[in-house]
Amino acid sequence: MSQTDITPKPRRNVELVLIVLALAVGIGASALVSINSESGLDNDFWFQSSLLAVAAFAFHVVLRLRAKYADPVILPIVVALNGLGLALIHRMDAPGDDTGNNQLRWTLIAMAVAIAVIWFLKDHRILRRFTYISLAVSAFLLLLPLIPGISAGEILGARVWIRVGPMTFQPGEIAKITLAIFFAGYLSSNRDLILLAGRKIGPMQFPRFKDLGPMITAWLVSIGVLVFQRDLGSSILFFGLFIVMIYVATSRISWVVIGVTLILGGGFIASRIFAHVAFRIDSWINAFTPEVFGRSPGGSGQIVQGLFGMADGGLVGTGLGQGRPDLVPFANSDMIVALIGEELGLIGLFAVVMLYLLLFTRGFRAALGTRDAFGKLLACGLSFAIALQCFVVIGGVTRLIPLTGLTTPFLAAGGSSLLANWIIVGLLLMISNTARGPVDTTPMVTKPPATSSTPAARRPATGQTPSAPTEAVKQQ
Repeated sequence: MSQTDITPKPRRNVELVLIVLALAVGIGASALVSINSESGLDNDFWFQSSLLAVAAFAFHVVLRLRAKYADPVILPIVVALNGLGLALIHRMDAPGDDTGNNQLRWTLIAMAVAIAVIWFLKDHRILRRFTYISLAVSAFLLLLPLIPGISAGEILGARVWIRVGPMTFQPGEIAKITLAIFFAGYLSSNRDLILLAGRKIGPMQFPRFKDLGPMITAWLVSIGVLVFQRDLGSSILFFGLFIVMIYVATSRISWVVIGVTLILGGGFIASRIFAHVAFRIDSWINAFTPEVFGRSPGGSGQIVQGLFGMADGGLVGTGLGQGRPDLVPFANSDMIVALIGEELGLIGLFAVVMLYLLLFTRGFRAALGTRDAFGKLLACGLSFAIALQCFVVIGGVTRLIPLTGLTTPFLAAGGSSLLANWIIVGLLLMISNTARGPVDTTPMVTKPPATSSTPAARRPATGQTPSAPTEAVKQQ
């Protein structure tokens, strides 16, 4: 096989074509929304579309310069989802509402930060040096919403925001990245200790009790988020992230069994102690009960209206700008999946789900391709964080599981979530660049042997030293 056959190809031209198609999806959706509104294709439409296109192509150029072997599919998928989200949020803007423009500003900021990650982070393995610093940063970020003075207080029943000037920010979104870095660093360094055998029950080998410390700690952190911040979604996300990463590190199903048991146990206790958790579960089980539907707070009106909207959309939807998503509370954030189901129909909703599935699989493919344990665990953790968010959100909107309040990645309104998820994209692209790039096969150069003053012809044979001359030399 020739050298050209085994040299990896950058595939940046493929990415460029896919970006053009992705922009066609996002800008096309925005055009339909504008046409079906009173504004039409005005100057704001062309200005916003141009900014999105410039940002996407700038990202592409940076990948050509700094990560030319990065996965060519990840960026176009995210651009398509982000562009579609901008169109849907703009569609829900009331007169004088600036949510759509604010989401565009956050998109540009998030893409700029992701570009900075790719430009300055030459190798993802550098992050392993900050394993325990990442843990400290995670704790600091999770405590910020509880500190008087910077806390934004309780908003919609949760204490997860801080005030940064005139804006609010959710530091827990960044904490999921720093926690993933800590878990990847800790598990890659302590895998052998965690794999030590414990008691075997049936076909499963359980860990020793003293090795359960990391899982108990992660469980307590998630319970703390639930208790003090009243945020069920983030609690599930943080603990689910750890369960998946420790399973990937050890390949032992017993860790998953223990984790699921802790989740169910914690959820049962929380539903008995905390009213907001009990309301969530009650509005899920008894959503169509009139008393539960009209209850405030903790009613099921939001879920039921979303289900009615998706039912009205049918197979092909009512068309962008033609439905009544305004009847669904928070249709541009928590319930944006219901908006997609109503105006794009089941086909459009399935198309969005397929984009997410492609994004997950490309992230896991990067994890399989990279050759270091830290990179594998980090890519798996970050990919699963997005996957779990989608499952929890879509499951809650479709009444498969209780509604939790997490945001749909890249689609829903929310600058904090958008920034964190674009940073995840930047890290996945860097890991995939290492996984898909050429392997260094240069042979190791050994140091030449130390010079000796003994002439070559008179050096002793193997096993003899110059200080012990042979008998023949003595006789001479």
